Amino acid sequence: MDLCDSKTVHKILAENGFTFSKKLGQNFIVNPTVCPKMAAALGADSQTGVLEIGPGIGTLTKELCRHAGKVVAIEKDERLPVVLNETLGGVQNLKVICADFLKLNLPELIRLEFQGMSRIMVCANLPYYITTPILTALFRCGVFFDGIVLMMQKEMAERITAEIPGKGSSAITVMVHYYASAELLFPVNRGSFMPPPQVDSAVVRLTPHRGSAVPVQDETAFFRVVNAAFSQRRKTLLNSLSGMLGFSKETVSAVLSELHISPNARPEELTLGEFALLSERLAPPVDTAIL
Repeated sequence: MDLCDSKTVHKILAENGFTFSKKLGQNFIVNPTVCPKMAAALGADSQTGVLEIGPGIGTLTKELCRHAGKVVAIEKDERLPVVLNETLGGVQNLKVICADFLKLNLPELIRLEFQGMSRIMVCANLPYYITTPILTALFRCGVFFDGIVLMMQKEMAERITAEIPGKGSSAITVMVHYYASAELLFPVNRGSFMPPPQVDSAVVRLTPHRGSAVPVQDETAFFRVVNAAFSQRRKTLLNSLSGMLGFSKETVSAVLSELHISPNARPEELTLGEFALLSERLAPPVDTAIL
């Protein structure tokens, strides 16, 4: 069954009464070159367990099952497991779980589903609207993933792979680089999907660090400072940090001076190490959002 053939896909979906949900950000891959490249980039083998988020009709899933020892696909849309049973019903090393990925107990799922696997990896074509929550969940769930290959909106891909320091960096850039090295692999144009989205995509490979990229005493404080710094990009660090964290400008100015950071600097000019030092000296007294 050719899951990249538009007529075949339309026929399967019509037979199952399926219509695309804009709310769930559903855009299925129909470009035959994309999924093999994503699966190959993951570097999985027979001793690898792969967690896929949002399998859709199984185009990427099929390729992952060819490479990995076991694939567990998490699908939120309750209409799609029936479709997947038709498209991938004969695949022996696949398990489909109908659930909201963001509500799962990931450590428990990994423990139950991937016993005996030497490596655990993640691969997905991410819905654009929940890319940041999914990245946050993957990095902070307490599970070490050996590799992560994700397709996402091109703009987001460029942000998370931007250099630090650098003009293209943002709070999500800092979070990703804190937990992993990030590499933009290849672009994917909007015509590669059914239905085509209004923006282009790109595939990114993340290689998690064994530990963090820089030593941090309090991760919560670290990400609060990062978020505060980038919350008002047009403002200087002095203004954004004092305004968002509840410290006086005099306090923030003294800390910046101590660290030899200009009070007129912008957040994109700071290194991960400088954010770490700031978070040690500006432990926020207020409960601000992390990202």
